[in-house]
Amino acid sequence: MSAPPVDPTPWSRRFEQGLHPTIARFNASIGFDIELIEYDLDGSIAHARMLARCGILSEAEATTLSDGLERIRGEWQAGTFRPGIEQEDVHFAVERRLIELVGEVGKKLHTARSRNDQVGTDLRLWLRDRIDRLRVQLLDFQRVLLDLAHVHVETLIPGYTHLQRAQPVSLAHYLLAYVEMSERDWQRLGDVRGRVNICPLGSGALAGTVLPIDRHYTAELLGFDGVSENSLDAVSDRDYAVEFLGAASLILVHLSRMAEEMILWASQEFRFIGLTDSCATGSSLMPQKKNPDVPELVRGKTGRVFGHLMGMLSVLKGLPLAYNKDLQEDKEGLFDTVRTVEQCLEAMTILLHEGIVFRPERLAEAVGEDFSNATDAADYLVKKGVPFREAYGVIGAVVKHCLQAGVLLIDLPIEGWQQFHPGFEPDLYAMIQPAMVVEARNSYGGTGFTQVRAALARSEQRWHAHRI
Repeated sequence: MSAPPVDPTPWSRRFEQGLHPTIARFNASIGFDIELIEYDLDGSIAHARMLARCGILSEAEATTLSDGLERIRGEWQAGTFRPGIEQEDVHFAVERRLIELVGEVGKKLHTARSRNDQVGTDLRLWLRDRIDRLRVQLLDFQRVLLDLAHVHVETLIPGYTHLQRAQPVSLAHYLLAYVEMSERDWQRLGDVRGRVNICPLGSGALAGTVLPIDRHYTAELLGFDGVSENSLDAVSDRDYAVEFLGAASLILVHLSRMAEEMILWASQEFRFIGLTDSCATGSSLMPQKKNPDVPELVRGKTGRVFGHLMGMLSVLKGLPLAYNKDLQEDKEGLFDTVRTVEQCLEAMTILLHEGIVFRPERLAEAVGEDFSNATDAADYLVKKGVPFREAYGVIGAVVKHCLQAGVLLIDLPIEGWQQFHPGFEPDLYAMIQPAMVVEARNSYGGTGFTQVRAALARSEQRWHAHRI
C-alpha cells in the first residue's frame, strides 16, 4: 500500500499559492535547526507515549509512532535522511518522513501540541545536554590547573595591579585564582540548568489544549524537573537562553583574561613562559618567531560570544506575547556559542597541559629585580609599633633614595635604612627576601605557602565531589 499524500507545507490549506522561492529560503530554518533532530525525536516519542497513557491514542498507535521515529533516528545517524529546504524546519521534516514511513497514523503525532511548544522543548533538551558537557569540560580545565598548582606551590611569580609590579605571589596561588573563576562558572551553569530543565510541551501554540493530556508525565519521561506554569510564557520564554549566553560570556571572560596573560608572558619582554611546538605557529615571513595563536584566538572569539548575548537580548526586547517568528533567531547564536565555548575550553586545557612551559629561573629573577617587597618593609616597622601611614611614608622615601642610587631594597646597607628610621635592624633583610615575603602572607586565602597548600586541598576535595 502506497503512503498517503503529504501536504507540501505544515500549515492549513487556506493559502491559494505557495511561497516565493526566495521567501521560502528566507523563512526556512532547516539549515540550522536540524541540530535539534534527535531531541525532537525524543520529545515526540515521549509525547506519543503520553497520548496513549491518556487514551487519546491507542497503545498500538503509540508503538507504531515510536517505532517510526526510531527508524528516522537510524536514518539520520546513518546519513540517509537529510531533509532539504522544502521541509522548512526540523519538526515538519520529521513529521513528514514519519507519515511516509507509517502511513495515516503518523498524522496523529501532532495531536495536542504546536511547533511553538515543540521547539521550546527541543531547545531545552539540547541546551541541558550541552550544559552537562560544558560542566565536565570545566572540571577538566580545573584538573590541569590543579595539577600545575601542585608542582608550583613554591615557585614565585610577580603579582600585578594596574599591570605594575605589586607583590610577589606563589604561582600556585595564581593558578588557583582561575580554579575559583572556573568553579563559579561550573556553579553558574548548574543554576542555569535548573531553569532550562522545565518542560513547555503541552502548552500548545499559546493557550494550552482542550484534550485531556498529562503534561507532568511527559516531563517525567523526558527527565525534566517540572512543567511550565503559564502557556503564554512557556512558548515565548527564552530567558534561559539569555542566562546561558551570559554564563557562557563569563566563561570566555575568564579564559580571555588568562589568554591575555599567556600572550604577555610568552613575549620577549616577560619571558615567564615558553611555548611548545604543539600549540604555537610560526610566521610566514619572519623565521625566528613563535606565535601564541591559541590564546590569541580565545581572546578574539570572546567578542563573538558577547555578540550572541547582545543579539538574543535585542531579539527579545520588543516581542509581544506569545510566540513570534523572531524567535527563530534564538538558535544560530546559541549553537555557535556552545561550539565556541567548547572549543575554547578544550584549546586552553591543552595549552596549559602541554603548550606552555614555565621558566622558574626567569620568574625568580623577576621577583628579585623590583621593589615589590616595599610593603613588607613597612610592615616591619608596623610590627615595632609605628603607625602604618607613617611607616608607608618612610618606605616611600627609602624607595626614592634607592631608585636614585640604582640599588634594590635588599642591597641597601643597614646604615642606609637607619638614616630613614632608627627602628630598622639587620633582621629586616630576612623579611624582605621574596620567599619570605610570600610565605608571610598567611591570612586565609592569601598567598603564603601554608595557605596555598590548604587551598589546594580544599579545591581537590571540591573537585572530586563534583566528579562523583
